[in-house]
Amino acid sequence: MDEDFEFPTAGDMEMPEEEEDMVSPTLKVGEEKEIGKNGLKKKLIKEGEGWETPNTGDQVEVHYTGTLLDGTQFDSSRDRGTPFKFKLGQGQVIKGWDEGIKTMKKGENAIFTIPPELAYGESGSPPTIPPNATLQFDVELLSWTSVKDICKDGGILKSIVTEGEKWDNPKDLDEVLVKYEARLEDGTVISKSDGVEFTVEEGYFCPALAKAVKTMKKGEKVLLNVKPQYAFGESGRPASGDEGAVPPNASLQIDLELVSWKTVSDITKDRKVLKKTLKEGEGYERPNDGAVVQVKLIGKLQDGTVFLKKGYDDDEQPFEFKIDEEQVIDGLDRAVKNMKKGEIALVTIQPEYAFGPSGSPQELATVPPNSTVYYEVELLSFVKEKESWDLNTQEKIEAAGKKKEEGNALFKAGKYERASKRYEKAIRFIEYDSSFSDEEKQQTKALKITCNLNNAACKLKLKDYKQAEKMCTKVLELDSRNVKALYRRAQAYMNLVDLDLAEMDIKKALEIEPDNRDVKIEYKILKEKVREYNKKDAQFYGSIFAKMNKLEQARTAAAKQEPVPMTIDSKA
Repeated sequence: MDEDFEFPTAGDMEMPEEEEDMVSPTLKVGEEKEIGKNGLKKKLIKEGEGWETPNTGDQVEVHYTGTLLDGTQFDSSRDRGTPFKFKLGQGQVIKGWDEGIKTMKKGENAIFTIPPELAYGESGSPPTIPPNATLQFDVELLSWTSVKDICKDGGILKSIVTEGEKWDNPKDLDEVLVKYEARLEDGTVISKSDGVEFTVEEGYFCPALAKAVKTMKKGEKVLLNVKPQYAFGESGRPASGDEGAVPPNASLQIDLELVSWKTVSDITKDRKVLKKTLKEGEGYERPNDGAVVQVKLIGKLQDGTVFLKKGYDDDEQPFEFKIDEEQVIDGLDRAVKNMKKGEIALVTIQPEYAFGPSGSPQELATVPPNSTVYYEVELLSFVKEKESWDLNTQEKIEAAGKKKEEGNALFKAGKYERASKRYEKAIRFIEYDSSFSDEEKQQTKALKITCNLNNAACKLKLKDYKQAEKMCTKVLELDSRNVKALYRRAQAYMNLVDLDLAEMDIKKALEIEPDNRDVKIEYKILKEKVREYNKKDAQFYGSIFAKMNKLEQARTAAAKQEPVPMTIDSKA
């Protein structure tokens, strides 16, 4: 046997054409089936583990023995005692290997019968493999390392050394704890840490670290091959302290482990209330609006001054409040609503969701104006407000009535957004009324009309005119002659500059109540708006016609000035 036999590299053979992904056939031990449409056959000798198979680009490690059909052995990694490694699907081996091995599981042993077209073809591989030879390979897939092109440009290639736990990955706001060692291509260590914490979006050391951790799971260990654009680029980096110098245009290799991370949630979607989870809570349940919560909490200023401490003394009861009842500052209310039982979190709240421009005296210190505040909160327990499915029909009607009254009080106080939420909650209690009696249906109809009308008033105040129009339309579906709904929908249409529809609603309202003062006033406002828009339209089109007229005059003048053709003087 030729001990120096090697598989051809991409330079020795044609790169494989793009193939459809090979679907691993379901085989029993001893069974043989064809893979694909090119004559490649696979016979299962030993089943593998799990269900995963390697992908294109993965670094695979195999043992194999290659023979001709007459049994002549021409190569064996087993005889050499060294497993063979290559990148799958990169043309580093014959096509039959690239196609066959991607159907194998870890630990699987199979015999592949490979036709010449997927092996060495007409030329063979002298002196061991004759032309047009069909080959057999007894292959055992020992392992593989997945390689991921993180940025899809070859700039950061990630090889997984140890799989991580669960399924989730860190996000931009999260704080990660990592271990790493960075080396130049010659193996020189330039930076390392046995534990460093940083926010993903802020990054650390070089851009590659932040980009890589966003693809990793807890406990995952990887090897990164990093090109200069994701390391230190054309400039490199000088040595500093224990950190080595990085030459210009240097590529790096980085061993990286994601030890853990703390999830940071953007509660208000504007980064003004951030909740960093220090300890995970239990289950999936969270408080809802109206839930009674019990917490321990410490409130601090930016300089560390404690202004509030609740529930920490042995003889002190936990601090209790009701969600969405303005019993605590808005940011804290929203953050606790997004916690689980047993969760401990650090909540950072900017002034808009805290004590605002006026500040506030608290139990242990005064919070100055425009202060960002910090709360460490532990959610000990909560009792959710009952949802509609927890109530019988009469309880639903009572709950809806209560929410309507709460909404009315909030509307009178000018708290339109919170009032709107109350009206919406009221509607949810009675939205589906198939189980109600006829008398109860009449009650729920009246409540739906009132709540939707009041909610439309909220939406108009909040300048959410599309939602206001929808609320009024819902009322008119229940009561087509409701003057308030027509009036408020006309207001919404006017602000949406749909003046024709606004006029239709106002005229209908006046047909029903000809002496309604508010509707008459609104009709005058509408007529004035129509005049304004007609005037603007006249000016707009007048300007266009004037420009067109000038252009036509210019063309006519140019035509008159065209040069007269030269004539020959016959007397010359």
